[in-house]
Amino acid sequence: MDTFLTVDEKPISLEQAIKYLQSAGKLSPFIGDILRQHVIERELQTREDIDISPALTEQAVIDFRLQNRLSDAQSFQEWLKNNGTDYASFHSSVAFGFKLEKLKVLVTQDKVQEYFIERKLFLDRVVLSRIIVAEQELAEEIHIQIEEGSNFEQLAKEYSMADDKVVNGMMGPVSRGTMPDILRASVDVAQTGQTVGPIELEGRWGLFRIEQFLPASLEDNQLKQSLQNELFEKWLAEKIQKLTVKLQVT
Repeated sequence: MDTFLTVDEKPISLEQAIKYLQSAGKLSPFIGDILRQHVIERELQTREDIDISPALTEQAVIDFRLQNRLSDAQSFQEWLKNNGTDYASFHSSVAFGFKLEKLKVLVTQDKVQEYFIERKLFLDRVVLSRIIVAEQELAEEIHIQIEEGSNFEQLAKEYSMADDKVVNGMMGPVSRGTMPDILRASVDVAQTGQTVGPIELEGRWGLFRIEQFLPASLEDNQLKQSLQNELFEKWLAEKIQKLTVKLQVT
């Protein structure tokens, strides 16, 4: 029996470990992680356009040590030991991180723009405040009061049935794609500061004030990276789906 782990001096075979994972419902995710890493490692080995400067990795290791107060050699060795690794493995993981990010860029760079356009309806957001009441007549009366100069926040506190009445009706950023069509149609032709409605939603009537439009842009690096990650995971899933996998445990 090949020992996979030793626990309290007792060996656990790979076969038994697999059975444990299967009983716990963790076998599929475990295999999925292995396949994911297999596809990535194979891609990194076969592609010739992923070249990471050793100096970049070295500088990243230095920066990590400085940021975590591990500049002292002994302190760094203790940290490596406590985290179950050694310098060579840590250095390799840092280099792998840079290679993975470059792979993501190469895999997704020709698709990001199109994917962004496809998702833009859901990526665009609007900051809204609202007043929700049960009757159309009341909603129309409140709208008149707002147009005549009454304070929206105070009216929200006084009349709104929604939980956000305690914060003056402020809903915060809402994705355009998740809005009901009737609300989105009104919001899209409104101006910042304008109140639209009354609009009937699920048997209630709402007034919505547009606080701010937050259009999505690929110039937002955080958003761009998020889209790249989504595309990369789709690419990985397609690669994994094409693999022929057989589980063989003796």
